[in-house]
Amino acid sequence: MVVGDVTTGTELLVIGGGPGGYVAAIRGAQLGLDTTLVERDAYGGTCLNHGCIPSKALISASDVAHDARQAESMGVFADPAVDMAGMTEWKDGVITRLTRGVESLCESAGVNLVEGTAEFVDDGTVRVAHGGDGQGSESLSFEHAIVATGSRPMAVPGFEFDGGHILSSKDALALESVPEKLLVVGAGYIGMELSTVFAKLGAEVTVVEMLGDVLPGYEDDVAAVVRDRAEDLGIDFNFGEAADDWDETEEGIRVQTVDEDDAVTEYNAEKCLVAVGREPVTDTLALENIDLQTDENGVIPTDDQCRTAYESVFAVGDVAGEPMLAHKAMAEGEVAARAAAGEPAAFDHQAIPAAVFTDPEIATVGMTESEAEAAGFDPVTGQMPVRANGRALTVNEKEGFVRVVADADEEFLLGAQIVGPEASELIAELGLGIEMGARLEDIAGTIHTHPTLSEAVHEAAAAARGEAVHTR
Repeated sequence: MVVGDVTTGTELLVIGGGPGGYVAAIRGAQLGLDTTLVERDAYGGTCLNHGCIPSKALISASDVAHDARQAESMGVFADPAVDMAGMTEWKDGVITRLTRGVESLCESAGVNLVEGTAEFVDDGTVRVAHGGDGQGSESLSFEHAIVATGSRPMAVPGFEFDGGHILSSKDALALESVPEKLLVVGAGYIGMELSTVFAKLGAEVTVVEMLGDVLPGYEDDVAAVVRDRAEDLGIDFNFGEAADDWDETEEGIRVQTVDEDDAVTEYNAEKCLVAVGREPVTDTLALENIDLQTDENGVIPTDDQCRTAYESVFAVGDVAGEPMLAHKAMAEGEVAARAAAGEPAAFDHQAIPAAVFTDPEIATVGMTESEAEAAGFDPVTGQMPVRANGRALTVNEKEGFVRVVADADEEFLLGAQIVGPEASELIAELGLGIEMGARLEDIAGTIHTHPTLSEAVHEAAAAARGEAVHTR
């Protein structure tokens, strides 16, 4: 690449090196396109550096500490000490290894890697600014561009992130000590995952949520299992309250919340984690230069090939809207790259799994029973409680269930909801079932290994047919 005013060309330009971007770049190069990937921070994006991977690393570490304290019923006695700095160092090592792996994969595929921030000049050119002042810029022309700039934590007005008192999820994942008292604003999946981590590491955790329960958007019986376990961990929930104001104290921070009646409640904590959602990152792209509009949520609208209003410009991942999931971004990146290469490709939303790494885990795919009814199906469900699964009891787990949703007439699998141990792993079988058009008999007729958690999937499918053996 030439730095300066000279414009160089590439067939496929990918902006953003997160899951959607790097997958699109690698696939584009594999399909024979001259491909350039522009990344302004670290390869792997938010998921690898500040989201999925670091959070799951800390979840695993906190589980080890918690399980050791809770193992008396199994005849094991321990009182582990927590070294948060050491835990963070281990977590950062995992991130470094994976980040280098992504960069190596791109290079091996022949992707041209460019560090900097890209903005559109017109519908066939971007300008890439390299680093800070004096580090120069270059222009790149392209035939096709894929925008994969991801999302960032959303702030509450008056609670701007400062990395000290007011934390984003990124800040919380970089702490080198466990706060004595942590106030969490928001009981969605990010708030619940991190609340659980710090409660298990010894923090006194309080959660305030504007809505009426944890995990808005999930079915009540699913959310209830997670809420009950969180309360067992000592997490204190306060629903129907919104964060309103805060001030600094000698101990840390005092936060005021208000409810729908304008009643004020004060909370004292060492730190406050704000986890109220994420918003697409588009403000660095100069979309106005190509008159590319976003919707009211900052999302770039796309079609089933991930194309925007401009046929040559695609958008994938969080910047293209919900669900904001890394694996959805990867799948969209694959579709966009294939479409750019002239291959037939379309994105199918019907079987996108989602997982929440709370205790216990939640995983869903496809439709719920009520969604199936709204879509015109006559749904039938089958449910298997975790406490009836032998393998679950041998790992000291008994809360939760596996539920499948199918069409009563043809028995086609429509959806599934799992709350329990290893839910994030178990959901793959059911996602495959939906994608391939499986019927209940395909799941119930498949021999599942004993003793395993997967037997609960088998039994739930059998229950939906009225043929369950291990549950009433």
